[in-house]
Amino acid sequence: MGIQSRTEYVNFFINLNMGEGTNLLNFLNNEKRILKLKLGNKSIEKEPLKNGIKILEELVKEINDHGEKSVLEKYEK
Repeated sequence: MGIQSRTEYVNFFINLNMGEGTNLLNFLNNEKRILKLKLGNKSIEKEPLKNGIKILEELVKEINDHGEKSVLEKYEK
């Protein structure tokens, strides 16, 4: 997994430019679901996946506490 920080996840989302139909929270939840599915694969290293899930959970919590707009502004480069 190449993304290793909150800032990288937010900027990855922004650079995808999916329009206003997809918000950051939905994107993060989908990413987390995918990483959890990948954990079931025996041939993949688990620690990067677990780290990614932890980062995503931290971002979700931050969005729930402070709002999506605030999080986007905080991490946007």
